[in-house]
Amino acid sequence: MARLRKFAAYQNLERPYTRISKFKNQNYVRGGFPHMKIIKFDMGTPQKEYNSVLKLNSNDSMNIRHNAIESARMTANRLLEKNVGNDYHLRIKIYPFHVLRENPLASGAGADRLSTGMQKAYGKSISSAARVKAGQTLVELRINKTNMKVGKEALTRAAKKFPCSCKVVAA
Repeated sequence: MARLRKFAAYQNLERPYTRISKFKNQNYVRGGFPHMKIIKFDMGTPQKEYNSVLKLNSNDSMNIRHNAIESARMTANRLLEKNVGNDYHLRIKIYPFHVLRENPLASGAGADRLSTGMQKAYGKSISSAARVKAGQTLVELRINKTNMKVGKEALTRAAKKFPCSCKVVAA
């Protein structure tokens, strides 16, 4: 499998390019939606009543790739399961709708016969990302007041997996 490209290439929030052409056969989105790594968006016991809510908010506007979201989810969930059991409700509040594309150019011997350069450079779909604005909630944790310290630690660990700086807020 190809190496994962540096996130700096996809980090900025730009207007998503949609191919629009006066020729019908070139007016489409090629490649479909790529495979997403996020397994669950709700963990714990959502049916129970909890007396406090913790939120992890983003401080920056940017794209966040699906593998970063899944990594943050696993980290927070692992700590909560180990210390609290099943007495919490962790919810991922963002979804990676935005398709990231790449126009791979071959380099080396014989590359001039393989690549078309920037001609029709729409690119193949390689990954997906969530478009996040500053102040938006990334993760929400409902938990009892007795386990607040563990909940804050779980969200702090999850914040380290995101490419932006984040803030834990008690709501």
